[in-house]
Amino acid sequence: MGKKHTTTVTFLEMTAAPEHRIDAPARKLALMRAHAPPVHFYRYVYDAVGRDYVWVNRKHFSDADLAKIIGDDKVEIYVLYVDGVPAGFAELDLRAGNEAELAYMGLMPEFIGLGLGTYLLSQAITIAWSRPIAKLKVQTCTLDHPRALGLYQRMGFVPYAQRQVELEEVD
Repeated sequence: MGKKHTTTVTFLEMTAAPEHRIDAPARKLALMRAHAPPVHFYRYVYDAVGRDYVWVNRKHFSDADLAKIIGDDKVEIYVLYVDGVPAGFAELDLRAGNEAELAYMGLMPEFIGLGLGTYLLSQAITIAWSRPIAKLKVQTCTLDHPRALGLYQRMGFVPYAQRQVELEEVD
């Protein structure tokens, strides 16, 4: 049994595409879709981004079960590269018909504080709204980066529910 963490999850939604866009920071950037990435690569970016924030949900999946999710055509994974190095990722889940979920989004620790999170979120929102959706959802919790909730709200997401949950780390 791994260490357990209690957290408050805030559920947010956006029901119309925002009118603002964030310009890319003055760096060599590339945002590339990873089509059906290998499980080992996905686990690498997921862990590198989420390690400090107790991202554990995907760690409970077997390789085969995780491959089914990340290999689904309606799950879009975008990797942000800075100077040729993976710096973060965003995962859009479009499997729920006319609703999309920003399932995961974040940066690796060495890229936080450079304006890249706002840029990555803006790009993920723009990509999601280029699809035929009526709503974009995201959730964050008190274990995530302390600026995550405020950033989501500044970008146009509105909270609609909160819930206490217990997360268990994988040994």
